[in-house]
Amino acid sequence: MPEGDSVWKLARRLDRQLAGHTVARSDFRTPALATRDVSGREVLGHDTHGKHLLTRLSGSAGSPPATLHSHLRMDGSWSTLAPGKRLPGKLQPHVRLVLSLDDGRTVHGIRLHDLALVPTDREADLVGHLGPDPLRDDWDADEAVRRLLAHPDVPLVTALLEQRSLAGLGNLWANELAFLTGVSPWTAIGEVDVAHLVERAATMLRHSATVPGAYQVTTGSPVRGDDHWVTGRQRQGCRRCGGPVSVQAEVPGDAANRRTWWCRACQPGPGPEQRVRRGAGAARPRRPSRSSTGRR
Repeated sequence: MPEGDSVWKLARRLDRQLAGHTVARSDFRTPALATRDVSGREVLGHDTHGKHLLTRLSGSAGSPPATLHSHLRMDGSWSTLAPGKRLPGKLQPHVRLVLSLDDGRTVHGIRLHDLALVPTDREADLVGHLGPDPLRDDWDADEAVRRLLAHPDVPLVTALLEQRSLAGLGNLWANELAFLTGVSPWTAIGEVDVAHLVERAATMLRHSATVPGAYQVTTGSPVRGDDHWVTGRQRQGCRRCGGPVSVQAEVPGDAANRRTWWCRACQPGPGPEQRVRRGAGAARPRRPSRSSTGRR
């Protein structure tokens, strides 16, 4: 699933392609929006909140400015085609939105999820439940810490994947941050230095989104196969100690328990057999808080 930095970079690309252009014709191919029309509206720009994309449109014919909300999930994408170009036939059944622009180009929203169109001043109806996002101007690190610590017994990776606590982190970042914290992914979030963890997560997500060549590189090396500490390295081994990397399959239908990679040597602590019990908020003995600065 695209993570917050992926969607942020998509928003910047769409800004370059669409901002300032007027929609000449719109075609929504989803039941909830089938009768809606945004023709005559100018594309003002794009914003993101976590993994959610917000396309802002000007007012038109007495109607207020509007925001088109979409979520990519695992398979969604946006495609902008030059005049006269056509989308491959195999993709046509998956088109959920077509916008024809004033310069003859055509924008296709393919396999988009959670499409919604609301007045811009009601965006909170769609994304107001989300936690602070490091890629937004209104980022609030203290609030992210407060939300994460509201459920101190939840496993670290489960807590980081909870978008209502901290928006934008996905499976890659959760696994890599657990490694850099130096603890098992199933260590209770309340047992780590959460303020430092949030600071590191924000720094890494911003670096990935804004620095050329740094996209989703967690080790400092952009070489393929060397760009992550543990994620996807069950065959190569831990990049730090060279030992084996363990992998735990996701829990089907549970977004908080995705596929997990970790190094047992570098990340001591509880194993995956405890994640369901602890994720449900079961009481357990608390150990003293430990620093998250053990990996550099």
